[in-house]
Amino acid sequence: MDRYEIHFPEERFYALGGMPSGKIVEVLAAEQGRVVDSAIAAHEKEEAFLELIHLLEPIVPVVEVVLAFQGKLPLAVASGGYRSIISQQLNQIGCGDCFDALVTAEDTTRHKPEPDVFLKAAELLCVPPSECLVYEDSDLGLRAAAAAGMDAIDIRSFHQPRKLVL
Repeated sequence: MDRYEIHFPEERFYALGGMPSGKIVEVLAAEQGRVVDSAIAAHEKEEAFLELIHLLEPIVPVVEVVLAFQGKLPLAVASGGYRSIISQQLNQIGCGDCFDALVTAEDTTRHKPEPDVFLKAAELLCVPPSECLVYEDSDLGLRAAAAAGMDAIDIRSFHQPRKLVL
């Protein structure tokens, strides 16, 4: 965001977790009185992320749950990210083929904290929302899970992201 003279501290990055990149750019630009093409800025952000994707590490306790229940329970990823990026992230951490459904920013018009992404995942899995358990790493995502009528585990209680210093 420095390129656009938009202040985006790390704490705010995590506070907006679960929101699509383009929407984050729109929110920040509006708050700071900047005019930015959010689609271009989001694309630039995703390209920069992909250059570093080789540094992405799995959250081991979550991956262990996925591997333990793969093929035994229906599993989905419901993310505010973009499908191509999420697919590459899942491949990077060794879970590319573990899920029965993948719901991303392109699949709903409303995003976290709205429940749509989780409700769509439940629909694709043919599982009632009340029988779903969400593993989530953001406040917006936890609010979305609650709004969907789903139980949730806040993975931040056992995983704190480390700051990447290049």
